Amino acid sequence: MRKPRDFDAELKALEDKARELKTRKVQQLGELVIATGADQLSTDELAGALVALAETKDTAKREAWAKRGVMFFESGSRRTTPASERNPRGAPAQPGSPQSPASGSGSA
Repeated sequence: MRKPRDFDAELKALEDKARELKTRKVQQLGELVIATGADQLSTDELAGALVALAETKDTAKREAWAKRGVMFFESGSRRTTPASERNPRGAPAQPGSPQSPASGSGSA
């Protein structure tokens, strides 16, 4: 006789897997921001740029961006920045930085 399936256990396993995949995606996006140097932007600037990118319907622009992205990954030009030099929340990375601390306050 066949053992009945435990749907609750299967559902929980799928939810755990989905959570793990989402966590990995968020981590990879953060790593991409750092690798491209975009972590030097304020959070407001970065969010605005991403919104503009997401809203762009111009296929020529999108294709140009995709080609530039491919070149970025193929060139190995990804950089790593020591944690002490990273720019969380848009605060100036160094004294005298042209960025204003207030511009990186984010939005609620």
